[in-house]
Amino acid sequence: MPILKANGVELYYQESGGGPETIVFAHGLFTDHTMFAAQRAAFESRYHVIVYDHRGQGESSHPRSGFDMDTFSEDAIALIESLNAAPCHFVGISMGGNVGLRVAARRPELVLSLCLLNTRAVAEPPLRRLKHNILARLATLSNPAPFIDITMNELFGASTRSDPAKRAMLEGWKQRLLFRPRTAVRSFLAVMNRTDFTGELCKIHCPVLVVTGDEDIACSPSECQAMAANIHAARLIVIPRCGHSSVLEQPEAATAAIGQLLDSASHAISAEVLESLLGQGR
Repeated sequence: MPILKANGVELYYQESGGGPETIVFAHGLFTDHTMFAAQRAAFESRYHVIVYDHRGQGESSHPRSGFDMDTFSEDAIALIESLNAAPCHFVGISMGGNVGLRVAARRPELVLSLCLLNTRAVAEPPLRRLKHNILARLATLSNPAPFIDITMNELFGASTRSDPAKRAMLEGWKQRLLFRPRTAVRSFLAVMNRTDFTGELCKIHCPVLVVTGDEDIACSPSECQAMAANIHAARLIVIPRCGHSSVLEQPEAATAAIGQLLDSASHAISAEVLESLLGQGR
């Protein structure tokens, strides 16, 4: 089992594919690296692909400390550097997108492009933060089953939940939520209590794509639009009939959006290299 010891924690990761450029995928809260299965299959013929689990989730270790967004980001930086993946295309969804924001802003030399799926830079509104902090505490003290439906409604849009073709996928993730370790609440609280990152968006200068779902109640399209407006030259794509888990709910549309970013970033890099070579010849 591939385990990387970095930043004081054991991170589970998988590598596949091949190519001159690397894509690093960072998953969302209460999920794991497997949520990117469709995207890995689509891109590993042309790219070196890395997926990993955040500390306290999936198959990574579950330490007692380090559950804050800055530490999650330092984990990602350690992973990128240890696997010689820099500079990479960073694709993050929700919690993973917040990690990507911090990596791209604070270590720009590590990131070629940034795809932010169902991500917002602002802190949680006070009432929502209070509500979810109470729910998190209750879930640790009692049977978490009553809270699963609340979580599923936040993770998946109404169209997905009512689609018979997606029933098996939903049931699979529901079962995973039921058997999540209780330590997963630490990651949940870290996401809920994260600080506002809007002030650092101006530090991001790589190509950026923001993707949202029109049924996302955890991170609304208007919030994603506001974030994109604060990032230099960022583009926004809204996927219809989609909630907070775009890569699972509408995998083809999410994959196509990521592909657009990768293609445009590669063209930008090629143009920059050509301009540099022409400059050297003058």
